[in-house]
Amino acid sequence: KAEPTKLYYHEVHIYKKDGNNWSKIHVLKEHNGQVTGIDWAPESNRIVTCGTDRNAYVWTLKGDAWKPTLVILRINRAARCVKWSPKENKFAVGSGSRLISVCYFEQDNDWWVCKHIKKPIRSTILCLDWHPNNILLAAGSCDFKYCPLIFISKEVEEKPAPTAWGSKMPFGEVMFESTGTSGWAHSVCFSDSGNRVAWASHDSTVAVAEGGKTAVCASLTSETLPLLCVTFITENSLVAAGHDCYPVLFVYDSNKAAMSFGGKLDVPKQSAQKGMTARERFQNLDKKATADSKEAVLESVHKNSISQISILNGGKAQCAKFCTTGMDGGMAIWDVKVLVLVLNLLAVVKNAKR
Repeated sequence: KAEPTKLYYHEVHIYKKDGNNWSKIHVLKEHNGQVTGIDWAPESNRIVTCGTDRNAYVWTLKGDAWKPTLVILRINRAARCVKWSPKENKFAVGSGSRLISVCYFEQDNDWWVCKHIKKPIRSTILCLDWHPNNILLAAGSCDFKYCPLIFISKEVEEKPAPTAWGSKMPFGEVMFESTGTSGWAHSVCFSDSGNRVAWASHDSTVAVAEGGKTAVCASLTSETLPLLCVTFITENSLVAAGHDCYPVLFVYDSNKAAMSFGGKLDVPKQSAQKGMTARERFQNLDKKATADSKEAVLESVHKNSISQISILNGGKAQCAKFCTTGMDGGMAIWDVKVLVLVLNLLAVVKNAKR
């Protein structure tokens, strides 16, 4: 198993797992600016990267080396995020140029071609996700707005079947737009069926919109710090994480069109509390102007913000395991069955105390 790591400069490191250890096996060097986005296509085994140099590269493994192919995005600001489509025949890049570059490969010219979606985007695109039909594209931006957009290329795709978001799908058409939150979007994600889409914004809000004639939208403002990533693990359940350094569960009730908080998924072990002497209390008052000796020590697995959640097994329909990646340089793998048992046990304990 190999895992790419996006660093805060122009390189990408690929690590391979060997038992309990990870070893660096490849270093991708082609960008001359900070790498801001990376996505690995599992079926075609291709990597796409984008960066502040306003370019994208598609990396193909030939022998023991990764060979880059330049993709000119035709943008005048930094690229911010990149995402392969489900069929892996195209990818989308969000940028500070207030547009989305949708790129596909032309066999005749042996070149990656780029088309732009410009309207009605009014600010930097921060996050992207593809609908399962390989056509519909969701985007979140800095202007506190979220909208799924449409991309159709006759050279790549045939006319798609109608979806819950609409039947007529001209290029760049807005199928849905929400302004219900008061913060810019950090993450956006379609459900496995594609009939629902969720996003997390900087005001600590998680929202779910359901396609159809009514286009129901439900949101919940959590008590946590802002969430940076969100993903469906079932059609009605979502996992999100962010600056609080632990993943949390949210549940969507389609009958009531409402969101609810399911609980923290990282439950720290209770440590024994050490008593304080009178001398220690006096020293704390003298040095810190407080009698409390507790230090700000995180009991969670991650010691810094969680920036990404990736599904490992089961897919979005019935996720079995997912992985969280943090700004502490750590990566944790979570077993959904174990988490469900822990949450049920906590619920029993809380009810017993009442």
